Amino acid sequence: MPRILSIATLYPNAHLPRFGTFVARQMEALAGRDGWDVTVINPIGVPPVPMGRYKALAKAAVDGEEGGVAVHRPRFTLIPAVGGPLNPAMIVRAALPIAQRLHAAEPFDLVDAQFFYPDGPAAAQIAEALGLPLSIKARGADISLWGHRAYAQRKMVAAAAQAAGLLSVSEALKADMAAIRLPADKVTVHYTGLDRQLFRPLDRAKSRRQLADDHGINLGKGESLLATVGAFIPRKGQHFVIRALADLPDAHLALVGAGPDRDALQTLAYECDVSHRVHFLGSLDHGALPVVLSAADAMVLPSASEGLANAWVEALACGAPLVITDAGGAKELVRAPSAGRIVARDVAAIASGVREVLAADYPADKVAANASQFSWEANAAALAAFYENIMETHSP
Repeated sequence: MPRILSIATLYPNAHLPRFGTFVARQMEALAGRDGWDVTVINPIGVPPVPMGRYKALAKAAVDGEEGGVAVHRPRFTLIPAVGGPLNPAMIVRAALPIAQRLHAAEPFDLVDAQFFYPDGPAAAQIAEALGLPLSIKARGADISLWGHRAYAQRKMVAAAAQAAGLLSVSEALKADMAAIRLPADKVTVHYTGLDRQLFRPLDRAKSRRQLADDHGINLGKGESLLATVGAFIPRKGQHFVIRALADLPDAHLALVGAGPDRDALQTLAYECDVSHRVHFLGSLDHGALPVVLSAADAMVLPSASEGLANAWVEALACGAPLVITDAGGAKELVRAPSAGRIVARDVAAIASGVREVLAADYPADKVAANASQFSWEANAAALAAFYENIMETHSP
């Protein structure tokens, strides 16, 4: 039975149940395969004196068996805003004793990191201490953000040199990895998965009635609904979509997510005189997303950078075509007109892209066909094959 130890700071917990759900689904799908044993160490960063949101986060540092995966959540010392250079070492200090204890009781075969920084350099030290091969996965912001900070990039390059194999969520991200001197010859593209039973086209009229009941979104005759799913941070670009509504007088916007930009986005909606058409739905449970996406005429997400966003795939699977920027793996997903439009990251281009998609009125099943290749089963099968190759190559 192959035993995998995954180091993942990006993982859901009781305080942040939506944080890194795609990582959890991937590891659960792998654990669901016959003969695979998966353990996750999910280090949670907490300041020496946890206050505010960190106090609740500290309470979420609880171990458990979740979806067939053994999850260990040690706390590591985090210095907010300035602790970036120290985080890999702090993670090792917290996680290595657990890894050594578990490895001594029942040896692992491979150490894996689910984000390139700080997870990758930390996992590299743990793999070296255990004498095991290493794999590291890149997902997007770890490369576009951390990969351009000199101290992090140096550690990432060293970890990549040690790694037996690297993963990327898109071909575009693989090129970005090479641009910061990570070895492209080690990189395998590993696309995200999808819960196909959950994310599928639902009846649009019924979904809109449910949105009206649950969130007070009442659309008039001839009015359309746009959805934007993502954290409220500048990189996701919700402010462009709100400004574009001024040129889309018959459109409403459902914003799904949470984050530091919420107040600014609400203010912007008032300033643009579109607040009556902008609806903040909060951070929804994953099971509620298909209703929003099935009710929407399009999903609009003008990100500055991405790997290959799970929200893109989920929207397509629910029949909502995309209006997105040329970020990350956008061109690997939007290959047909029915998948949507790739537009410039400016208000006029976004409004024009939305108008094109609305006018085309693609059938939901035709849109959903653009995501037919995605499933967690396919994701887990590809991951298992990748790990097996590493373990065979590095077997004693």
